[in-house]
Amino acid sequence: MTVDVPQLVAQAREGRPRAVARLISLVEGASPQLREVMAALAPLTGGAYVVGLTGSPGVGKSTSTSALVSAYRKAGKRVGVLAVDPSSPFSGGALLGDRVRMSDHASDPGVYIRSMATRGHLGGLAWAAPQAIRVLDAAGCEVILVETVGVGQSEVEIAAQADTSVVLLAPGMGDGIQAAKAGILEIGDVYVVNKADRDGADATARELNHMLGLGESRGAGDWRPPIVKTVAARGQGIDELVEALEKHRAWMDERGVLAERRTVRAAREVETIAVTALRARMADVRGDAHLDALAGRVAAGELDPYAAADTLLATLTES
Repeated sequence: MTVDVPQLVAQAREGRPRAVARLISLVEGASPQLREVMAALAPLTGGAYVVGLTGSPGVGKSTSTSALVSAYRKAGKRVGVLAVDPSSPFSGGALLGDRVRMSDHASDPGVYIRSMATRGHLGGLAWAAPQAIRVLDAAGCEVILVETVGVGQSEVEIAAQADTSVVLLAPGMGDGIQAAKAGILEIGDVYVVNKADRDGADATARELNHMLGLGESRGAGDWRPPIVKTVAARGQGIDELVEALEKHRAWMDERGVLAERRTVRAAREVETIAVTALRARMADVRGDAHLDALAGRVAAGELDPYAAADTLLATLTES
């Protein structure tokens, strides 16, 4: 079933939730009209500030996201939320735990919340997240909060999708050695020690500060990630967190870092689309006589696999 894309985009610009939902559904479902949708959205994007929130399960990402929504709405900004949930092993859909925690904002017309399933995609995000961010941007969201699934140390994809990456920790989630490990704790622009009313919050903040001091040397004017202590469930420290985010945004604007990050993000998005298309073509040639012939020559030692791959790629690009 085809949709009237221009009309749908116009309705999304008016802030109609159903139109926004339909556009994101077209993205998630890899609709045949996806190219038309992206072409229509392209001139309307670039105005939103994208904040990524990540951290281990149990640190309070959803509660912190909800508190940030309240703070930005108090400032009169339209807010979009992409809450990436683990996929159900039965239906493949999102488990929607994040949406339950953000139900206080469900009736606010200035807030759009969307849960997305990872569908097996690694890195803490759903594969369709970059395009979904474009939809929310074009729909007039001034701030887009992207909350990842509960991630481990190596799942750092959010850093490539957000303007500012927020890494959340909580007291009792690991010792000092854990805090110093490479991976997720190296991507933060702002660090948050949530549940700061618990014992050990000050120690966690000190360990983080020590870890940052051991990191790469910073020159005058370089950004040093701040550490903010919050109790998101009670709204404590959220104003300080928003202030830290706005300071980072201003620093990026002043030095051209924001434009640079967005260019890198666009390059990655283009690369991903190209690689996906190439994989689809590869799937089409499996079982093809040409591929079988190349495989036979490799198996017989007449051709090395790299030369065979070059030959196959040349064939794919010509077709």
